[in-house]
Amino acid sequence: MSADKLLLSHVGSTAWLTLNRPELHNAFDDELIALLLNALNTLEHDDSIRVLIVRSNGRSFSAGADLNWMQRMTEHSEQENLQDARQLASLMHRLFYFPKPTIARVQGAAIGGGVGLVACCDIAIASQRAVFALSEVRLGLIPAVISPFVIQAIGPRWARRLFITAERITAQQAAEIQLIHEVCDEDELDNRAAELAELITQGGPRALLAAKQLVADVHQSKLDETLLEDTSQRIARLRVSTEGQQGLQAFLDHTKAPWTQ
Repeated sequence: MSADKLLLSHVGSTAWLTLNRPELHNAFDDELIALLLNALNTLEHDDSIRVLIVRSNGRSFSAGADLNWMQRMTEHSEQENLQDARQLASLMHRLFYFPKPTIARVQGAAIGGGVGLVACCDIAIASQRAVFALSEVRLGLIPAVISPFVIQAIGPRWARRLFITAERITAQQAAEIQLIHEVCDEDELDNRAAELAELITQGGPRALLAAKQLVADVHQSKLDETLLEDTSQRIARLRVSTEGQQGLQAFLDHTKAPWTQ
């Protein structure tokens, strides 16, 4: 594998994971997927990292699947294609449920699987020239593996339209359907991503993980007594935890919480 396809750098407690295939519009193949999975595993267990920013070099964020990779897969059996699809599904699932906050920083086109990466991150920001498309049907395919994450982000109504038209939408349109959260000038993307990372690190590490899990669990639950009891137990546990006690005491004492120092 060529590690040059994926770059990893640290700025304080923030990790910047950079797709680095600009000549191929940062399209991913089986090697890049494996590199991404390995990087996520490493970062998950690195206690010095509190925020992950996913970005790319060049004009495109990611053009989705690499054409050479797709050509190879046309020569493989259905079982081999299934194994290949499972690997991509594993990447999307791993990023969606990554236990630390994630930010997608999108400077250019995000197509197909590139949209999947964006949808899997907790926060997504894009430049004004970014465009997005789910173009699989034009190849006689469907965005199957990324569909759970894209539909969660934009809802079934917009998913039906974009899945079947394969049209390109602007960054502003992507913000309107909640695929991304905000649009800014391209030369401000890194600064804005860093600002968001700084906001995130004001929160307690355990609380941030619990907050992400809270959204995932409540979204899938029925509003009943069971859910009310579950959420009550969650806050009670955090209030008596070391982190919760330290955070509350720092607030009362008008001092900084230990994780911000």
